[in-house]
Amino acid sequence: MINPVKLIEMARKWQRLAALKRKRILLQRNSSNASSSTSNMSSTVADKGHFVVYTADQRRFMFPISYLNNNIVRELLAMSEEEFGLPGDGPITLPCDAVFMEYAVSLIQGRDKEMEKAVLMSPPYHDRQKNKESERHQFDKYGWSYSGGPKEHQRKRKEKKMGEVDEANSTPVTPRPASVAPTPPISAPPSQFHSPSLSRSPLLSPDHIVPSKTPKNSTPRNSTPKIGTPRSGTPRIRTPRFITPIGSPIRRALQLTRLDPEDAWLPITESRNGNAWYAAFHCLCSGIGFQALVLPVAFTVLGWAWGIITLTVAFAWQLYTLYLLVQLHENTETGVRYSRYLQIMSANFGEKKAKWLGLFPILYLSIGTCVALNIIGGSTSKLFFQTVCGESCTVKTLTPVEWYLVFASAAVLLSQLPNLNSIAGVSLIGSITAVMYCTIMWMVSVNKDRLPGITYKPVRGPKEVDRLFEVLNALGIVAFAFRGHNLILEIQATMPSSEKHPSRVPMWKGAKAAYAVIAACLFPLAIGGFWAYGQRIPKNGGLQSAFYAFRRRDTSQFIMGLVSLLIIINALSSFQIYAMPMFDQLESIFTRRMKKPCQWWLRVILRAVFGYGVFFLAVAIPSIGSVGGLVGGISLPVTLAYPCFMWLRMKKPKKYGKMWYLNWVLGITGLILSVSLMAAGVYVIKENDSKFQWFKPK
Repeated sequence: MINPVKLIEMARKWQRLAALKRKRILLQRNSSNASSSTSNMSSTVADKGHFVVYTADQRRFMFPISYLNNNIVRELLAMSEEEFGLPGDGPITLPCDAVFMEYAVSLIQGRDKEMEKAVLMSPPYHDRQKNKESERHQFDKYGWSYSGGPKEHQRKRKEKKMGEVDEANSTPVTPRPASVAPTPPISAPPSQFHSPSLSRSPLLSPDHIVPSKTPKNSTPRNSTPKIGTPRSGTPRIRTPRFITPIGSPIRRALQLTRLDPEDAWLPITESRNGNAWYAAFHCLCSGIGFQALVLPVAFTVLGWAWGIITLTVAFAWQLYTLYLLVQLHENTETGVRYSRYLQIMSANFGEKKAKWLGLFPILYLSIGTCVALNIIGGSTSKLFFQTVCGESCTVKTLTPVEWYLVFASAAVLLSQLPNLNSIAGVSLIGSITAVMYCTIMWMVSVNKDRLPGITYKPVRGPKEVDRLFEVLNALGIVAFAFRGHNLILEIQATMPSSEKHPSRVPMWKGAKAAYAVIAACLFPLAIGGFWAYGQRIPKNGGLQSAFYAFRRRDTSQFIMGLVSLLIIINALSSFQIYAMPMFDQLESIFTRRMKKPCQWWLRVILRAVFGYGVFFLAVAIPSIGSVGGLVGGISLPVTLAYPCFMWLRMKKPKKYGKMWYLNWVLGITGLILSVSLMAAGVYVIKENDSKFQWFKPK
């Protein structure tokens, strides 16, 4: 006996069969050539453990079987069954284009869970869910209803026939459209009103009724509206569900996850689960350290007034350019993330100009900082051993070169951590130790009585040229104290980013917190150190050398040993974050050529070669103070000049406006200072060359 339930199942089956006839998509085949037809059919064969799908623009994709457990793939297959049906002998066609499929692949590989949610919450997905919920309501239009049963169906058929008789008697010139239940309005963001996914041609189902076309001044044979069906000879143009305009929120959200496949193989961008805390640790570890100990040396040349003014202006200037870099890290229009300083320079100035202008300063800044850290770490290790052992110790100590080698070996061992996110704990330890030894040194120095016979008059050379270059070298030392901008984009690259949660928000929070702590350490250290020791601060070592030379006898052995240990730990921690861009650069050469990630043994070799190469340079260079001005002049454009020019080129502020003038003035001034400081650094090294003993570290 036929009941309403069976009738509903029969109606659903016939509806699906009709949909298959309407929406069947055939691959283009060349009937004249049998071999080409065979090749087309063989292209659907997948490798073992894989399956093949085609996009609506006939692009072939082959995925592992494990992808069938992914939510995105399952929803696309469900939409494919609903749109085209599951073919018996042909390929599976997904209702999306190749561009969207490439985005989906990056999401499936675990780039960002929030992007996966964005795809699953897209309008096409919700349209399909609404169609499922309203499926039973569509049967009411045909008379199939659970509530009424067969009697209700017969009553509706009688009413429909009576309506047809009335319309036939009236014989209107223009047929009236049948009364159809109104389609609920579709709500969407304004940016998607013209999206093909919402404006595609409607499905040819019985609820889309088209009135019959009749010539003018003629009476139609049948006034009953006809159901529009496509002709078999005319192919129907279909638009995939997931083709959205550039302005669509989904497209913009997906673009923010568009990553270079090689990024997953390189140490800087291998992990993208960072947060504001990680950013604060990295910024604090890279922004404060041994370079702060040389600031009192600059005060001996600049004096009280100009020293404080220069330090304040430099801090505000570098904080502004840091803000510019954080804002320029990701382009919301193109979806590109500039994960390295050289990448954003290439996007603005071109690849050739970027290499000429930025490659040498960036690499020199990383290598120069690592060399200085090796010098500080090796010499402080010797002081720590002497402090712990005591004056009466008879144990033979190592030579300075051997201490440098010990520090280099420890740095190479610690550098085997795989990526930038994995050294977040190391950066935290380095930040804590830096704040501790900076605070201990200036507090102990200020708490003790000032040294007898000290003066605060600026040092002046016998010649005007000597005075000029001494001042410029002091400015270079101040600029060297604010290094670390070459790592801002790299640190921000370790964070996930989306349209709703861009990475610039947590990055700027972490940077502000870190530089607030840096300001609280640098200003007391520079001012207090110069107040305590004045012109007696040695150029080689700065405040550290003065602290050990003048406070060894009236300070406890525990404090002296603790300060030495903190400096060694901070140097080891800072070495890792400053060496990471070099590790990334070395590994990128391999991955670019071989198209695969570095093996673990090759990564160990590359990092060991870099670490011991830095050790060789540390043995060759006599002191930090001698090269501080030169390193500061070379790194100054990266910190103070280039971000201003990149902001002008990418953001395009209003011409002759405040931001336009500000960035032009700061950028040009930074370039002029850079050239002047480099000349002064070379001059100071040349003049003091007779005092230096190359390849004889102390």
